[in-house]
Order: sequence, then C-alpha cells, then structure tokens
Amino acid sequence: MSLGVRNPRTGLIDYSIDPLGPGEVAARAAALREAQPGWAALGPEGRAQVLLRWAEAIDRRTDEIAEALTIDTGRRGISRMEVAGLARLVRRWAEAAPRLIGDAEAKEAPTSIPGISVQPRLVPYPLIGAISPWNFPLTLALIDAVPALAAGCAVLVKPSEVTPRFIAPLMRSVGDVPELAAVLDLIEGDGATGAALVEQVDFLCFTGSVATGRKVSEAAARAFIPASLELGGKDPMIVLASADPVAAAATALRASVVNTGQACQSIERIYVARAIAGPFLDALVREAEKVRLNAADIAEGDIGPFIFARQAEIVAAQIDDARAKGARILAGGEVEEHGGGLYLRPTILADVTPEMAVMREETFGPVLPVTPFDTVEEAVALANQGSFGLSAAVIAGTTGEAAAVAARLEAGAVSINDGALTSMVWEAEKSSFKLSGLGPSRMGASGLMRFFRRQALIVQQGAPLPLGAYSEEALGR
Repeated sequence: MSLGVRNPRTGLIDYSIDPLGPGEVAARAAALREAQPGWAALGPEGRAQVLLRWAEAIDRRTDEIAEALTIDTGRRGISRMEVAGLARLVRRWAEAAPRLIGDAEAKEAPTSIPGISVQPRLVPYPLIGAISPWNFPLTLALIDAVPALAAGCAVLVKPSEVTPRFIAPLMRSVGDVPELAAVLDLIEGDGATGAALVEQVDFLCFTGSVATGRKVSEAAARAFIPASLELGGKDPMIVLASADPVAAAATALRASVVNTGQACQSIERIYVARAIAGPFLDALVREAEKVRLNAADIAEGDIGPFIFARQAEIVAAQIDDARAKGARILAGGEVEEHGGGLYLRPTILADVTPEMAVMREETFGPVLPVTPFDTVEEAVALANQGSFGLSAAVIAGTTGEAAAVAARLEAGAVSINDGALTSMVWEAEKSSFKLSGLGPSRMGASGLMRFFRRQALIVQQGAPLPLGAYSEEALGR
C-alpha cells in the first residue's frame, strides 16, 4: 500500500512511496551479501578509488539531489550544504581508510610466550544496516554507510518515510558507479520496513529518538547483532559571569535555531550567571526578533518550516505547558502557518522550572529556555539534570575557565566558547552519555574501525609442545 508524503512548505501530500515488505527487504539484503566478498577483495585502496568515482558522480548530480532534498525538508541552502558535505565525506573516508586499516593491520608482533607471535586481521561485517531520520536526511543516511563501505562492508539503508524524495536521485549517482551499486542500496519504507531490515543485517546503525532507539536496540539484541545508536539530546549551555553577554547571546541563538532547531546537537537549555542574566536576555531577545522566517521566498530568510508536522505539535505543546506553569514568553511562542507550512519564530522563555516539559524532553525546535544561576556548582548540577548526555556548551571569558567547567558535565562532547560544534567537527571521537546513545563513536577513527571484527592469527614459530609437556611429572617439577 502506498504511503503519502507531506510537503513541508505547502502542507500538501504530493509524493508517495511503496514501503518494502519483509520478503523484498530480504531479497535486497541477499543481493548485497552476494556482492560483498568481491567488494572486500578490492582492498582498502581499490575501494577508495571506487568511492572517489562516486564523489565525482555526486558532484555531477548535485542539482538533482539538492532539488529533491529541498522539497523533502523545505529548506534550500542547507540542502545544498548536505550534498556538498556528502561528497566531502566520501572523499575524506577514501583518503583516511587505507591509512587507518594499514596501521591497524600491523606486522606480526611477538607475544609474552617465547616463539609465539600474533598477526592481526580486520574482517569487515558483511552487511551493515542503517536506519536514519528526517532532520538531515542525506547526511544521516550516509554518515555511517560511507565508512562502512570503506571498511569493505555492504550497506542497506532505510531513510525516514518523512523525507524520501532524495533517495531516487541519490541512487542514480550510485548507479553511475557499478561496483558501488552492487553493495549499497537505499530502500523506501516505514517502521515495519526498518524492523525487517534489522533481521537481515550483521551490524545496525540507528539515528533517531530514544523511544524508537529502545525498540531498535531490543530487536538487535534478539537478532544477536551489535548496534550503534545515536539518539536524542537536551543540550545545555552554561554562560559564566566572565562571558560577554551580548556575544554569548548571539552564539546561543545560532546554536539553537539553525535548521529551525531540528538537530540533536541544538542548544535546548541555557543557564546564565545571574550577574549578566539581564543583559544576556535583552540581547537574546533582540537577536531573536531579527530572525526572518524563510516562508515567502525560499531564497530568503534564516529559518524554514518544520519538516515534520507532528514535531510542530510537540513543540507547541511544550510551549503551552511552560506557559501554563508560569514561564514568561519574551519572544516568539506561537506556531504560524504560511502557505501550508508550519513555522516558529525563535522562542525565548524565562522563569522556567525543571518540571516543565521544555526543560526535560527533547524539543527539536527553535526554543530557548533561560535559567539564571548563582554558583558554578549550581550551573553544573542543573546542566547535568535529566536523562540526556549528547553534547553541551560552556561560554566564559577564557578557554581555561570554560574547559574546567566543561570537564564536569555529563555529555559526550562540549563546545568551548561556542555551541553545537559537534555538527562541524568529524575528528572528535566521543561517546554519548546516558540515554543519548549506545555503542562506539561514529566520529574519529572509530567511525571506520567499528565495522571490523578482529581476528588474531596466533603463529607458532618453533615446535608445538607435545602432550608430555603437560604430564603430571613435567608439571610437578
């Protein structure tokens, strides 16, 4: 049965997909498995050359991929950034993978037992599965797939049914490189399709909500396969008294509202030293009021519509809950409809309390609740509240002061004197704390090396011991 897809700028159902059933998913997975040994046999350098050809194909098809992605998301500039970023991602792993693999498969090394040495080998998982979300559809569909391909795995990806239009033009770029087309497939589908995918793969990568991540993790456990989960965030920013309040406000706003706040690394809670809370809030409101909705003309403005209509409802409910419990709305506060699209101007909340949903649950929208604090200890305790620990930020007068506070935060990555840097820096290997994720990091060298099983060839250089070496007489001496 076909599944309708909503256009985020018009609100109209103007596209449809036919979700794959379990049998179709199994057939696509079987084809990838059959081709994977040949792909692995190319070796790191051979695979790198194929990936570089794919990067060129992506460059040639930039316009058509970006056009589909723009309709998927309702935003144009970031969509083009995603396509350019994918080409860079492919080239980066094509360059880095041969070196990392070569370093790991070092020469034979001696052991603590005389005459016995070890030859390490890296064996790629045959088939990697990836289930990706709607907020950065292209980037998050391929962020795990590309290093897995570089490792020698085949990859099956199920992007979100909310944003599936980019799949067809992207797969045309894959089809331009036949060796790659044999081992990379993106399929249309819904939650049932994703569940069927889990049953067919050897290693699972999932990006999405905690609630869905729990279900995926349980399914992976039943299938007895490892899973790498990148889940939600409720990222705090601490602004210390030594910070410039005006500059800090501008940074906080940008780190919160880019992509309409639809990013796991968005700043969703702000704790500011009481000594500068007044000027900080004044500057934050001024900055918020300057932000232009990208509604009348897709080529103009700062923030676009909610990609997923349900997310607009969630954010509106959090704002209403905060208002009912005593929060003051200093800017924004109402979801607006323009041409069928749903928009929210940057929303600044004061007098917020920890029991409000906007302080506990992931918002995924351009909402900035601000809480003053009196001591650094209080700020750290407030920032560490809750069940998320994806990333955070600290702004201070000096790097050293900010870093000292950052080291006390329960988060996998902390931006120092900036915010949301995790969206820009791929080299930073990090863990997701608490409910924000599970498994090895997708950043840094781990982004590649997690797709290998380690095999040890244990070599006897001399004569093997006879049974007599274990006799009672021999062992008794």
